[in-house]
Amino acid sequence: MRDAKCRARSSTPLICLGLLGFGTPALAADLPTSLPVKAPALQAVYDWTGFYVGGHFGYGGASLGSGTNPLPLQGVLFPHSTTGLIGGFEIGYNREFTNHVVLGVEADASFTSPVDDPAVVPTPFNTTLDYVGTVRGRIGYAFGRWMPFVTGGFAWGHTHININQDPPTTGNVISSPGHYQPGWTAGLGLEFAVSGNWTAKLEYDYVDLARQTYDLSGFALPSVNVEPRINLAKIGLNYQFGDKLLSPTASDDAKPALPESNDWNVHAQTTFLAQGYPSFRSPYAGTNSLPGGGQLQNTWTTTAFLGVRLWDGGEFYFDPELAQGFGLNGTLGLAGFPNGEAQKAGAAFPKIRPQRYYFKQTWGLGGEQENVTDGPNQLPGKRDIDRVTLVVGRFAIGDFFDNNAYAHDPRADFMNWALWESGSYDFPADQPGYTRGAMVELNRKDWALRGAVVEVPAQPNSDVLTFKTGGAVVEFEERHKIFDQPGKLRIGVFGNQGVTGNYRQALAIEATDPSQDINDVMASIRHVNPKYGFYANLEQQVLKDVGMFARVSWNDGRNEILSFTDIDRSLSGGVSIKGSYWGRDNDTVGIGGAINGLSDSHREFLAAGGLGLLIGDGRLNYSPEQILEAYYAYQVTKGFTVTADYQFVNNPAYNADRGPVSIFSCRLHGEF
Repeated sequence: MRDAKCRARSSTPLICLGLLGFGTPALAADLPTSLPVKAPALQAVYDWTGFYVGGHFGYGGASLGSGTNPLPLQGVLFPHSTTGLIGGFEIGYNREFTNHVVLGVEADASFTSPVDDPAVVPTPFNTTLDYVGTVRGRIGYAFGRWMPFVTGGFAWGHTHININQDPPTTGNVISSPGHYQPGWTAGLGLEFAVSGNWTAKLEYDYVDLARQTYDLSGFALPSVNVEPRINLAKIGLNYQFGDKLLSPTASDDAKPALPESNDWNVHAQTTFLAQGYPSFRSPYAGTNSLPGGGQLQNTWTTTAFLGVRLWDGGEFYFDPELAQGFGLNGTLGLAGFPNGEAQKAGAAFPKIRPQRYYFKQTWGLGGEQENVTDGPNQLPGKRDIDRVTLVVGRFAIGDFFDNNAYAHDPRADFMNWALWESGSYDFPADQPGYTRGAMVELNRKDWALRGAVVEVPAQPNSDVLTFKTGGAVVEFEERHKIFDQPGKLRIGVFGNQGVTGNYRQALAIEATDPSQDINDVMASIRHVNPKYGFYANLEQQVLKDVGMFARVSWNDGRNEILSFTDIDRSLSGGVSIKGSYWGRDNDTVGIGGAINGLSDSHREFLAAGGLGLLIGDGRLNYSPEQILEAYYAYQVTKGFTVTADYQFVNNPAYNADRGPVSIFSCRLHGEF
């Protein structure tokens, strides 16, 4: 991984030689006249000249005009608004003159948040602002490492209107016309050279976009005038290249570097994954079926990983992420879904979420120490091997549980959900896969014990998390060597309490009145029900650069799945081989497989026309879902990898009447 650490600076004040240069006349007269006078070294002055690239995060608000019915977008810690939280990218160039005036130009794009579902009131139509872009001039004045500035220029944005079916009964979207709108922007800000090549900024921008008239007469609705007036408050972080892009032969001393520190860091990743399949045997299909005619979809994510050391043992991490695109069929149709980057709520334009924000406190217990390398959500340094760690905030269960060196990261290794995770573990999560809660871990040299208590979705597949019910997991990790080859065994038990329906109860009610839709029956009987189970997870190095993995998991299968996917029993395994055997040390080839199954009552519910989180063909000729996946990850350059992946799925969604399906994927992944 290319190291691009964010370094903090601690400046050392200049020592004034007052006694020599500005001391008393008597003292000066007593000095030897032959003593050479050495001028004090001047502190390097920061130079703002050069190209830069970076990102920003913040919060905004807007008026879209009278009668536009804007959708409320997520504000998380802030109230929902027409923009909600915002985030995006910028690129620019500054030129500092000898009088410290700084002139620059900057282009940026700011994207809005997903819809705040609980606040939505279905109306015949709703308006949404998707993103705003600007190209601006900047005028600033450099006070050393500080630079206040004003900015202004051209702006544009994209809005769309959702036409809703039968509001407020269903609110299903039947059409989403959209338009680009030009305009102007003006703002001001303050930028500070933090450390190394990094600067941080605070900025406010006002954006005024031209009126766009939407003709909705085709839907028996009046025309709507959308006139966005937008207020954006941003916190940004930029990496400064200096003038080396214009003058590649310039020395490293051409621009003074600021001192560095290990007390904070920044990393980032971006992953684009295109996936498709040809037509396959499909004599019938249901609401959640994978379409038999073939399909091509893609997803794209970009994540920043920011960390800061607060005190000895105390750290804070924040990971904003932009996500765009859709999984195959809107992430429906397979229990072992083939794209680990696909979220259950896709978007045509990037949407910003603060995926992780958590405090981490580590208490060392003394004794032997180990080195901690710099990386995403990991500050460099040393720590006691024997330690207790507490994490509180928002995180993914997979950040700390069910890890595996060979199958756990769909951005780098296997893509199928049933291979990078224990398929039967219905881990608590919102639609992107994160939750809020607390995790505690006791680590020893040869073992670790960790547990967590977290929020669960308010109901199946909900984006709303709640502590009114909750989930818990406990995992024991054992570390060993077999014939001097390292390995780990993890055993976990879990239990969730969530508002779900019971399969047997829904089937019994539907049997007394077959005219009822079993999905309506299931929705009507939901109340707090448990789900519990276990998983076992093995990783074992066999030879140098050759490893194997295996997982087995089970849940009780009595009540609906809350968060993950429609699997009650799962067995998976495979091998991973590094390219050192053929002269490509950083390449990886992986081959794995999974067999997924359902409880008796779960399969009967689907056979009766029931819908799960991801599957539901309307009927079912049950057979275990069988998956084979093979990939080759080719490192193009340091930090950038291209992966070709093939997946074969037999009995998709447990239905022997449909399939098999062959899925082809190409993944582009960059990180620093």
